[in-house]
Amino acid sequence: MSSSTTTQRARRAGLAAFAGTTIEWYDFYVYATAAALVFGPLFFPSGDPLAETAAAFATFAVAFLVRPLGGILFGHIGDKLGRRVSLVITLLLMGAATVLVGCLPTYDAIGIWAPILLILLRALQGLAVGGEWGGAVLMSVEHAPEGKKTFYGGFTQLGNPAGALLASGIFAIMARFGDDFIMNGGWRIPFLLSIVLVAVGFWVRYRVEESPVFESKVEGRKQSMPLAYALRVNWKPILLGIGLLPISTGGYYLATTFATAYATGDTINMSESLILDAMTIASFIEFVVTLPVAWLGDKWGRKNIMYIGLATSVLTFVPFMLVLPGRIEPLVFLFASLVRIAMSATYAPIAAILAQMFRPQARYTSIALSYGVGAAIWAGFSPWFATLLIAWTGSIWSVVAMFTGMAILAAICTKLAPQHSDEAPVTDSFVPRTDTTTNRVS
Repeated sequence: MSSSTTTQRARRAGLAAFAGTTIEWYDFYVYATAAALVFGPLFFPSGDPLAETAAAFATFAVAFLVRPLGGILFGHIGDKLGRRVSLVITLLLMGAATVLVGCLPTYDAIGIWAPILLILLRALQGLAVGGEWGGAVLMSVEHAPEGKKTFYGGFTQLGNPAGALLASGIFAIMARFGDDFIMNGGWRIPFLLSIVLVAVGFWVRYRVEESPVFESKVEGRKQSMPLAYALRVNWKPILLGIGLLPISTGGYYLATTFATAYATGDTINMSESLILDAMTIASFIEFVVTLPVAWLGDKWGRKNIMYIGLATSVLTFVPFMLVLPGRIEPLVFLFASLVRIAMSATYAPIAAILAQMFRPQARYTSIALSYGVGAAIWAGFSPWFATLLIAWTGSIWSVVAMFTGMAILAAICTKLAPQHSDEAPVTDSFVPRTDTTTNRVS
């Protein structure tokens, strides 16, 4: 295949990964924002605002708990039938679950069935995302030539701030209609709009060619069950992959979902429109810087970018938490954006780092397990646990300490993470060989 054809396919795969993950993360963040603002009193009324928020965040965590199952299910499909087939299914599943959330009656209408149905639909969202991210990463990274994998992997990561921008943006617009508008049915609008985005994403994703790595090194070859192979051969890098993710996943939700709930809670009582505007602008800035950061990953080394991101995330998260009680608008906007810029350096290179930690066989299952379990642990419980820490200690410094510990663990696992080359030859048996490993991190 000529270099121009390779580049063209890589661009098409990158754009499809961006479109699909934007929609998936939009759906995910719409739920996260609604959980922070309205789901507590609407689906878990108790009279205690803190308890309602904690209950809403518990349903938020449900999606992360089922993500490993989604990784196993769609990883199997992606490793056996191809990356593209799996990705089309996950997109449709996520869209259906999101639209149905927008149609749900609240607790006042159907009682206990309201939170039960909400939890079930949230679980379907988690199942879809569990298979989505790993497949989108592989489609973009496996289409990319050596030396440009971090950049093209960044297209997948670009979907996160784009989805967050759309989600926080539409809630910010609705907040202009008054605090009661969102609570009195306005929250349904972002969920119902998902059907339009899914239709566009399906059309884009269905037209992309299958991954060349899958076609040349996996398809048609005798292979064991992907899950069995992943657990037998890849268990060490899977564990390291889980340890890579505390800030890229959990830290991200602390700086967005938890920060939104903390700022609008009774202690600070910041207006919803202020914090949503700050989050919208921060998402836009993160969207702008993600691809340049991924490009730097190919120039400076993707691990080096990760180290920079971890350090600066801590240095920006601390002042962000400390300025919220003062409700000084310029500072809230400034540090909401700075912490997202810093975190983009932990998120932009993670696609290429995780993808290249595994050999081609069972790669989809392995990366989906790493990301699914890591997200379940770090992202699923971080906002909930941070809320409890505030209740137990009465101090935001307990959350800061948790965030710092997460960053230290991620740095250690980044250092230990192996990196494999897609250009190395592969045998029919896929017996692990030293020539499949490269020490390059760029």
